[in-house]
Amino acid sequence: MSIGKKSQKHNVTLGSVLAMAALVLLAVYVNGQSSDVENTLSEQQAIEASQLMQVVVPDGVPQQLVSYEGMDVNFNSLLHIPNYVVWELTGNETHGDVPRYNKFMNDPDVNGCPDTWDYNYSGYDRGHMAPAADMKWSREAMKHTFYLSNICPQAKALNTGAWNRLESNCRKWAQRDSALIIVCGPVISDKMTEFIGDSRVAVPKRFFKVVLAPYSHPMRGIGFIMPNDRVEGGMQAAAVSIDSVESVTGYDFFSALPDEVEAAVESQCDFYKWSAHK
Repeated sequence: MSIGKKSQKHNVTLGSVLAMAALVLLAVYVNGQSSDVENTLSEQQAIEASQLMQVVVPDGVPQQLVSYEGMDVNFNSLLHIPNYVVWELTGNETHGDVPRYNKFMNDPDVNGCPDTWDYNYSGYDRGHMAPAADMKWSREAMKHTFYLSNICPQAKALNTGAWNRLESNCRKWAQRDSALIIVCGPVISDKMTEFIGDSRVAVPKRFFKVVLAPYSHPMRGIGFIMPNDRVEGGMQAAAVSIDSVESVTGYDFFSALPDEVEAAVESQCDFYKWSAHK
């Protein structure tokens, strides 16, 4: 089921720019070495952000797709948490000045969305999937991140630790690489054994995040899997390939890319290339 709540800004930002960028040269890296094949996206293959934001979820997973001002949420009414949240973050958007909204809300249009009191005295933070700080470009987008459809129970050690640092790094990467497509959420393939509140909100054991920089040269992708706890070794220790995240979650990311490009980008795990400055 799909619900449209607001016009999605990615239809007029990265999407339109990608459509104009007809010839993007991709020097593909596999196992740390440059491929002999240079992959070029032709004018017919130009991909819009809305296509890159599509995620294929396994059959049988309860899902309700909700389009907010700055993000799409795929919500699980049985677990009362999102299956995933996806958004586009441009470099310009990281310079917004909208103040933090800071009021969590139930979304009455989302089946199974928890209430604020479900998290009270639970011992867990209300952990944003799409962070409020990514939405400083719009008051509505900022407000929408506080819908509990965008929230999961997170241990404070994660929410204020490696997860928070990864969010901050993504904003730096968006500034450097012009734009990112980001998908994150709980690993719902893990067996859920803990629940909070009257709604019985599932407490994830792990979280994932995948990041694509479609404008970088070469195009880059990376994934992260973090326990719902303090992350030993921090972001770098949690870095994995997007292929690895797909294997753990059962999801298919960035399938709109040409097959050879998708295969090369999703097999990478080079944290240094992401951390290094241009």
